[in-house]
Amino acid sequence: MFKKRVCCVAVCLLLACTLLASGQEQPVQDQLQSKTRHTVRIGGQALNYTVSTGTLPIRDEKGEQDAFIFYIAYIKEGVSDPESRPLMFSFNGGPGSSSVWMHMAFLGPRMIRYDDQGFMLQPPYEVVDNEFSILDATDIVFIDPVATGYSRMLPQKPLHKYHGVLEDIQSVSEFIRLYVTRNERWGSPKFVIGESYGTTRASGLTGYLLSAHRMYINGTILVSMTGLGVEKGTDMSYMVILPHYAATAWYHKALSPEMQSKPLREVLDEAEAFATGDFALALNKGGWLSQAERDAVAANMARLTGLSVDYIKNSNLRIDRQRFRKELLRSRGLTVGRLDSRYTGTDRDSAGEDIEFDPAMAHWNGPFTGAVNRYFTEELKISTDMPYNIFGNVRPWKGRQDVNVGEMLRRAMNENPFLKVFVLEGYYDAACDYFGAQYTMSHLDLAGNLKDRISFGFYESGHMMYIHKPSLAKAKQDLVEFIRSACPDR
Repeated sequence: MFKKRVCCVAVCLLLACTLLASGQEQPVQDQLQSKTRHTVRIGGQALNYTVSTGTLPIRDEKGEQDAFIFYIAYIKEGVSDPESRPLMFSFNGGPGSSSVWMHMAFLGPRMIRYDDQGFMLQPPYEVVDNEFSILDATDIVFIDPVATGYSRMLPQKPLHKYHGVLEDIQSVSEFIRLYVTRNERWGSPKFVIGESYGTTRASGLTGYLLSAHRMYINGTILVSMTGLGVEKGTDMSYMVILPHYAATAWYHKALSPEMQSKPLREVLDEAEAFATGDFALALNKGGWLSQAERDAVAANMARLTGLSVDYIKNSNLRIDRQRFRKELLRSRGLTVGRLDSRYTGTDRDSAGEDIEFDPAMAHWNGPFTGAVNRYFTEELKISTDMPYNIFGNVRPWKGRQDVNVGEMLRRAMNENPFLKVFVLEGYYDAACDYFGAQYTMSHLDLAGNLKDRISFGFYESGHMMYIHKPSLAKAKQDLVEFIRSACPDR
């Protein structure tokens, strides 16, 4: 059962429920405004907070509104000087995902209930207090980009105007500028946090906010990071994913008894050293690799990945990610997850190379969709017939060869010498693998001038590492330390 909350103002505007004199209905976003008060215990301490929901207009170059972006803001009560509080803007990825994942499982004070390992429970799904919420350290604004959540284009406007790398960055940047201005938070230390494609958005935003609005960010937080435009090449992609294979095989007890007896971190140390050493050299040699070298590399790969030597040789030492998910536990009739390889699934048969579905996503879709709709209605008092789009229609998505978000982040760090970056990665994430993230950040600035302002957190979980309770507790502590390090002493 949801806990009863005290509601100070829950507004479904009367004008939104009536017709205007012109016969036109009030714009639907007016029905999305609410303000409620709540209490949560974080770290054993009671914290009072206000939740405000609503929309802000996105206008075209002529100043005419053509879209609105929905947000949910969590603000700690009893703060005499709000500008002394850090302010964090959060969003997920896709592109096309709403902000629900980090909102309701990581950062916010209320969360979807899973078991401690991050596996779903029997429906109906419950929302409970999040004792590891970051709200004790920073105010949080969750943003749903256009077409996701309750955010929409206005009627008669181009449906996919903001569905592209740069267009998305520009619209979210305008939202942040407007929110900061209307709520008098220009003096607050500011952070952006994005997950998956949201790391592409966060990196580009950091640069765009600086160049377009002269808004300097204190910290950029990247959760399950994409490649940010840093090219790896085909062979390097095989190299950086190998430690993830080792982690997955270790988790499912698919390694030899000798390897299985070692702690995960020790296995990963071996895998990383091999990947960047003999394996990278073998990949570089291509068809000129001798038979003796091929045999030695294949044997070591088998030792680290749980795959057979014959399978590795038949794959020319290059193990495709999709194939790995089908092959590792084929003898058990199981596949492993893409977003979190701790999860397993079953296909119609165990032959072939393709998996029917991602078992990780299957564990997440239902609980989040059902519980979040109930939470919005019963606790936040949002009143609308609009569907909340967990995933919105953002296709076609416009790519831009002239937009390099990694370079935008690098330049922002050069221009703002106080900007810090924190990267959170799960060992069991095959979509945005942890070792590839290290490769990306080490190649963002080849001169090495920025490395002291980039830090990492690693977790024994997957893409949504926070769904795993021990990882959630560790990530909370890591985030608090990062926020403190990036905020001025006052």
